[in-house]
Amino acid sequence: MEENEIHLVKKVSKELGLTYKELADNIGYTEANLKRSVSTNQLSKQLETAIKLYLKTIKLEQEIEDTNQLKKLINTFLSK
Repeated sequence: MEENEIHLVKKVSKELGLTYKELADNIGYTEANLKRSVSTNQLSKQLETAIKLYLKTIKLEQEIEDTNQLKKLINTFLSK
């Protein structure tokens, strides 16, 4: 990880408005693990993968919600 690069844990926590504890709970890690990763400026491959999969899951859940809303809208339109 480059010196001037923002740590992935910090970046994702800030973007999602989550504390380290909340992020840790959501990805199956401990808050201590996340804090240690940030303080040592190191990121294990497993932690990186867990965060990326979590972000992908959030994106897919939003796409499902958008699709469901569109389906409702279409059904309402067709029933008139």
